[in-house]
Amino acid sequence: MFKRSLYVQVRENRFDIRNVGDGRSFHATASPPFSHPRMLVGDFTTAEACLKTLAEQARSSGFAIKTEMLIHPMEKLEGGLTQIESRVFRELALGAGASKVAVWVGAPLSDAEVVVKLKDG
Repeated sequence: MFKRSLYVQVRENRFDIRNVGDGRSFHATASPPFSHPRMLVGDFTTAEACLKTLAEQARSSGFAIKTEMLIHPMEKLEGGLTQIESRVFRELALGAGASKVAVWVGAPLSDAEVVVKLKDG
């Protein structure tokens, strides 16, 4: 099956995406900002629009039936993710065109680790 795997790191008002298939990276700082002092994503609509635009660039040209995304929040993780925050990240990825989503909290991942997490998740 033809698919694209994207690794998305989320920072305050910023997305960093790496296309695992071709290694290309893309970055965007949101304007207007989407973060809130207490949460990484405080404005869902702005965050979704920013991620969708960046994901379209990262998918690259060519034919793909599915896009898988691993979302990795990098900041504001004191105490871990709440169920609501986890769902926000999952919904952001789905809104940006992902057909499969995994949310990861931990150390940054290599491309091979991203593929394993998406397969397991």
